[in-house]
Amino acid sequence: MSITRSFKGTAWYYARYRPGYPEFFFADVIEKFQLDGAGRLLDLGCGTGQLMFPLARHFQEVVAIDQEPEMLAEAQIQAKIANVNNVIWFEISSEKLNDLKAELGEFKLVTMGRSFHWMDRDPTLQTLDEIITPTGGIVIVGDGSIWTRLSDVSSNKVDWHKQVKAVVQRWLGEARRAGDSIYVEPQEKHEIVLARSPFSRVEVYNYEFERQWNIETIKGHLYSTSFCSLPLLGERVAAFEKDLENTLLAIEPSGKFQESILLEALIAWRK
Repeated sequence: MSITRSFKGTAWYYARYRPGYPEFFFADVIEKFQLDGAGRLLDLGCGTGQLMFPLARHFQEVVAIDQEPEMLAEAQIQAKIANVNNVIWFEISSEKLNDLKAELGEFKLVTMGRSFHWMDRDPTLQTLDEIITPTGGIVIVGDGSIWTRLSDVSSNKVDWHKQVKAVVQRWLGEARRAGDSIYVEPQEKHEIVLARSPFSRVEVYNYEFERQWNIETIKGHLYSTSFCSLPLLGERVAAFEKDLENTLLAIEPSGKFQESILLEALIAWRK
């Protein structure tokens, strides 16, 4: 599906409230592709850089692509903060990737973090086959969202994810928004799409760890999403925040929450 302007108004929050990825995940990527500071990385749907910045020093050059101009502007700010200075930026959609493949050149690795589900996946993989080196590959990684995750409800704990989702639905409707549109979940899992692509040799890695939240980080995270951005809420922001805070404090008066995260990484090569 199209991601056009679905993330308008989210970039500042995305950079500050979207959690990064754990070090042990990056260690596996570095080992699997024998990253040694040479070659080039393409981060497709780069957002504000959570995936590419930790990998940038392991490459000679990084190409960052996103079609949301606010994301690229914020990512460039974050690159300076992280002292990452080997990035070239492109404001295009994945659908335009084929038109620019000659200009983009070849890559040892292509990464997609929380982005592949927004793309026209089959054509994207066909284009990547033309720009990834013979021994290179793809990493697709994601950990779901507050909309889709469920809390640990053992020991009679209240499912705070479900309650947060209910607050969003009270203010923005039952359907999951994607900016001005409605989000449509892909019908096929990424593994199935990869299996029929040139990158059909796939290894699946699952990483489990704990993530801590409080009311401020939950609120900021929601504003980083396409389904609960500030532009969608408009003049209702203050009332929404009061509803959200009251709901969360009713669940846990301390305002502190935790969740068990399952991060899934698909690492794919050609056969």
